Amino acid sequence: MTAEGAHSKQGWRAKLKDYSLLMKFTLSFTVVFSCVICYLLAPKVVEYDWTMIILLFVAGMLVTGSANAINQAVEKDTDAVMKRTATRPVAAGRMSATEAYTFAIIAGAAGVIMMYYYFNLSSALLSAFSLFLYAFIYTPLKKVSSIAVLVGAFPGALPCLIGWVAGNDDFGAGGWILFGIQFLWQFPHFWAIAWVAHGDYSKAGFKLLPADKGPTKFTAIQCVMYAVLMIPMGMLPYYFGISGNLSFWLVLVCNLFLVVQCLRLYAAMDAKAARRVMFSSYIYLPIVFLVLLADKIH
Repeated sequence: MTAEGAHSKQGWRAKLKDYSLLMKFTLSFTVVFSCVICYLLAPKVVEYDWTMIILLFVAGMLVTGSANAINQAVEKDTDAVMKRTATRPVAAGRMSATEAYTFAIIAGAAGVIMMYYYFNLSSALLSAFSLFLYAFIYTPLKKVSSIAVLVGAFPGALPCLIGWVAGNDDFGAGGWILFGIQFLWQFPHFWAIAWVAHGDYSKAGFKLLPADKGPTKFTAIQCVMYAVLMIPMGMLPYYFGISGNLSFWLVLVCNLFLVVQCLRLYAAMDAKAARRVMFSSYIYLPIVFLVLLADKIH
């Protein structure tokens, strides 16, 4: 390979890496994972059709990646002043905001069209609504008020309902229960992240903790309250016949574990305890959804 060819190859690799960062690939993967699992939990999905699963995954990644691209284009200046986000492609100047918006329009449109063509209109409309809510309501609201966390929890949980509707083509109780689990989960999860990154967020002008004075007992007790609310919500898949007895107890154990971590945060009031809540919440969601799927009642 010539030096020019090697340089071109490195250039493409760097560009692909930047697009992966623009989409927030890891975060998008986590969101779409929930969508796919909830699709498989729908009663009408009685066997694994890997073609449909892959199509749902791709469509979900396109829609979520679009929302994240818009988020980075809008927040390029604030991202640039925060240590954890300064290397993002738009913030660092490796990609223009115009390029990010162009990618977002193409990816978002492609994802929504795929949802309509391969699944149904309801899931496509929900996908478009979720994209709009995240990119154009939640994103600018982060600098206005901590109510942004509540607003952002809706597009954060909608992938569960989208997956259910894509598999079942209705807005039944099951979809709303799965939506509710992920909706409540986001509060201790996100406030733990905001606790750890409070310095960076404050520098950027983001208002993401429930207390104006930063990490306080009020923030910690809010985490405890939402973790406690997750206990009865986690019982509903069993009572509505989505999953069986085994998952009921395993999900209960996961919920109690998260409550304990939030109580430890309330007692310790430090970044170490907040990190425990953050990492506990990271492992909570995949375990709970996989347990529900493994114990699904067909």
